[in-house]
Amino acid sequence: MARTAGSHGPKTMEAIRKAALTLIFKKGYEAITLRQLADAVGIQPGSLYNHVRNKQDILFDLVHDHMTVLLSEATAAIPADATPRAQLEAFISFHVMYHITRREQVFIANSELRSLEPDNHATIVALRREYEGLLIGILRRGREDGSLRAEEPTIAAYAILSMLTGICTWYQPGGRKSAEQLVALHRDLILDGIAVR
Repeated sequence: MARTAGSHGPKTMEAIRKAALTLIFKKGYEAITLRQLADAVGIQPGSLYNHVRNKQDILFDLVHDHMTVLLSEATAAIPADATPRAQLEAFISFHVMYHITRREQVFIANSELRSLEPDNHATIVALRREYEGLLIGILRRGREDGSLRAEEPTIAAYAILSMLTGICTWYQPGGRKSAEQLVALHRDLILDGIAVR
């Protein structure tokens, strides 16, 4: 592959991130090498070390970026002054749309969590707990005001997250249902099971 134009600084780092995302998604973290990554970017293998220390740093950077964006965008998408039911609807809509538009990031963050070294693993798990806490908080508030049937908010949250996150494993753009229809379907499934009529 030809040398990446302007292969230094932020442009090269962004190219490294994009190539790493694709390679890890297709082959898995353990299967890829830094040489493969350098080839995909169009730079010499030794030049990678001008941008990253090692393969672990690349994985952590990708997963950490995914989690911080997920948290930030989820917080912005859930109206703080809305009812718990409205917050739950907003959470469902956000989660489904995020997960079908960022399938590679979501897949890597979930499947390669095991590949993170202990300190990196602990950092990501803490961010995951924070994200899960958004939904648990909504369900607790809904239980308290009587609008949601959630006797076990934490268990309910994990069940909801499993169902919603699963969409990134089977969704195909251009499929029989649009993204918006899938959001509505998931929203109805969850609210029919948890909302007090």
